Amino acid sequence: MVSPNTNYQNLKDSYLFFNISQKIKAYLEKHPEQHLYKMGIGDVSLPLCDAVIKALHEAVDDQASKASFHGYMPECGAEFLREAIRQHYEDGNVMLDADEVFVSSGASDELGDILDLFDKKSSALIMEPAYPAYVDANVMAGRLIYHLPSGKNNGFLPMPDENTKADIIYLCSPNNPTGAVFSKTQLKTWVDFANKNGSVILFDAAYEAFIEDETLPHSIFEIEGAKTCAIEICSLSKTAGFTGTRLGYTVIPKTLNVGGMNLNKMWVRNRTTKTNGVSYIIQKGGAAVFTPEGQKQIHDNIRIYKNNAKVLSEALDELGIWYTGGKNAPYIWMECPNGMGSWEFFDYLLNEIQVIGTPGEGFGECGKGYFRFSTFGSPEDTKIAAEKLKALLKK
Repeated sequence: MVSPNTNYQNLKDSYLFFNISQKIKAYLEKHPEQHLYKMGIGDVSLPLCDAVIKALHEAVDDQASKASFHGYMPECGAEFLREAIRQHYEDGNVMLDADEVFVSSGASDELGDILDLFDKKSSALIMEPAYPAYVDANVMAGRLIYHLPSGKNNGFLPMPDENTKADIIYLCSPNNPTGAVFSKTQLKTWVDFANKNGSVILFDAAYEAFIEDETLPHSIFEIEGAKTCAIEICSLSKTAGFTGTRLGYTVIPKTLNVGGMNLNKMWVRNRTTKTNGVSYIIQKGGAAVFTPEGQKQIHDNIRIYKNNAKVLSEALDELGIWYTGGKNAPYIWMECPNGMGSWEFFDYLLNEIQVIGTPGEGFGECGKGYFRFSTFGSPEDTKIAAEKLKALLKK
């Protein structure tokens, strides 16, 4: 008789964003005429840039000719894309080998798959508030989870605690959901902690392109010692609009060893067993992101999202509401006004001014009383939402 994975019984009943969609659906059934100002889910609103579109079209044409047709791609990524990413890191003064870069179908997929490298008996340390998938993926595996709380007192940037050690450490910077960014000094503390205790850091760098402060690190590999304790997982979803196109990359240094086994070699074995690679067409589009033309164009789009953040931040400043994020990240994490709960504030904004955000409670216990705004919406809707927010909360 087949036995199910009973760890699924330990998951929360439904996913955060499913709950939000159900609330929105119910509201629109009663108020079909209303326009919603969506600043909840972090999906982009601007199209792929011209350089990427051109490369995608060229790649499709390649597939129409026998001479240029591509079938299965290398499981770990096409050489042209791995080299482009390696050069991108070098431009940021991080030296890698191309075979330390692995092309993926996106950071979300990779964050789940990468757990194959670790025994299910290994423990995970997850700082809260946290992207829900970090927790759920480990619950599904039956892994022991330690929750590292953070809050307003430390800017939602917790430091290691010698009393709480784990095999796998999740760090996300710029952080989702809080928008907080670790400094080089703070990351050095984490790297030293991981090396001392034989832990591996899973560093989610999906939002690194939003960092504008030159003193802040874009990659954990800017930190001395990281190549013996860290894996970096990146995405083109938010940096280049690939949410519907699906492409990311993971860096596993060849110097990263655990229990006498090399994680880079293990991941090669994993990918060559479990995947047939990302499509040629998508990888050609991804390579265009790392050209000078592509970099200029994606940063033009990022500036639009960052201006949305400025508009929302200025509204919260005027209201005197505490928040973090916004400047170096596409998320704003605000304290709910008047002691409201985060789901209470969600319902209040939806019903009063039709503005959609994300309740902080959905990201863990430390998110209670906080609220996340995404800045990926249209500039027009963001400006109207900011004015509506000011008018409502000034009451």
